[in-house]
Order: sequence, then structure tokens, then C-alpha cells
Amino acid sequence: MAAGTSNYWEDLRKQARQLENELDLKLVSFSKLCTSYSHSSTRDGRRDSSDTTPLLNGSSQDRMFETMAIEIEQLLARLTGVNDKMAEYTNSAGVPSLNAALMHTLQRHRDILQDYTHEFHKTKANFMAIRERENLMGSVRKDIESYKSGSGVNNRRTELFLKEHDHLRNSDRLIEETISIAMATKENMTSQRGMLKSIHSKMNTLANRFPAVNSLIQRINLRKRRDSLILGGVIGVCTILLLLYAFH
Repeated sequence: MAAGTSNYWEDLRKQARQLENELDLKLVSFSKLCTSYSHSSTRDGRRDSSDTTPLLNGSSQDRMFETMAIEIEQLLARLTGVNDKMAEYTNSAGVPSLNAALMHTLQRHRDILQDYTHEFHKTKANFMAIRERENLMGSVRKDIESYKSGSGVNNRRTELFLKEHDHLRNSDRLIEETISIAMATKENMTSQRGMLKSIHSKMNTLANRFPAVNSLIQRINLRKRRDSLILGGVIGVCTILLLLYAFH
């Protein structure tokens, strides 16, 4: 019976690790897709609006995005189900001494699931924001081109539109650079947090050892005080005896 339950737990762990590896690969590809979409959109903005190839590329990337998002959501749902089964197993485990180790393993898998879920939603939100921005910029470009081709006069207003368009693109580039700096700062702070946790753990270990040292020092001080009192008593008695002997 114990062997059967142990095999069941190991099977759940194997499923969880397999799903986590698949999710890791999918999320890396998903992030690369988002990055390539951003770069291709920037390049497409510099091309002539009459070129239809960028539109085809954007449509293909949109389909890839939807497909990969569905696949990742399915993997996350399956991993959540495996974690739930592991939680049920830990609650009904028949060996209490193993519950702590099982709960530690379960918590680690839950943390991995939470990190993957957070990364997926963040990447998806970034992709949607880039796509909405590019749709807006494409609409602005179309309005400018239609205005230029339709009227051919009032060049001053056209120049203002173009300057505003360039200003928006420069602002987007600055925002992307700021986001990159913020992500690098976040990674640095995460590394520092790990170092601080390690230092805090060592300090707690030393603090737990200090009471024993303090207790030893107190016992040494008490013994020295007792020895001093005994020595003082002996000296006092000897002094009294000498005085009695002297006066006799």
C-alpha cells in the first residue's frame, strides 16, 4: 500500500516536472514572438505603406500568438490540476513524518506555477499593448497618407502631422528603453534580495547560538564571584585569628 502511494506521488511529480519543462519552452518562444513582433512592427513603420507584406506578416504573427496563448493556458490548467492532486495526496498521506517534506515539494511546484502564470500574463499584456499601439500608429499613418494624397495643399498641417507622428514614435522608443532599464533593475534587486535572505539566515543561526554562549559566561561569572566570596571569608577569618592571637 505504501509502495503504491509512493509511486502515485512520484508519478505526480514526474507529470509536474514534464509540464513545467514544456511551459518553460513555450514561454521562451512566446516571449521571442512578442519581441519579434515589436521589432518587425518598428521596421514596418519605416516602409512604404503600399507594401502589403508587413500586413501579412502581422496577421501571421497574430495567429501564432493566439495559438501559443491557447496552448500555454492549457498547459497551465493541466499543471494546476496536477498540483491540486498533489495537495490532496499530502492531506491524505498516511505517513505523518513525510508530510513536511511533501508540503515543501508541493510549495516549490506551486511557486513555479505562480511564476509561469505571472510571466505568461505579463508577456501577453505586453503583446496586446504593442499590437494596439501599432494599430493606432497604422491608423495615424493611413490618415496622414490619405490627407497628403487627397489634398496636396496645406503642407504646413501635413508637416505637423508628421512631426507629431515622429514624436510619438520617439516617445514609444523611450518608454521601451525605460522598461528595459526597469527590468534590469528588478533582476538586480531580486539578486540582492537573495543575498540579504542568506545573510539574514546566517544572522539567525548566530543569534540562536548566542544564548548558549551567554549562559556559559554567566556561569563562569557566578563561579568567580563564589570563589571571591570564599577567599574573602578565609582572609577575614585568618585576620580575626591573628588579631586574637596578637592581643593574647
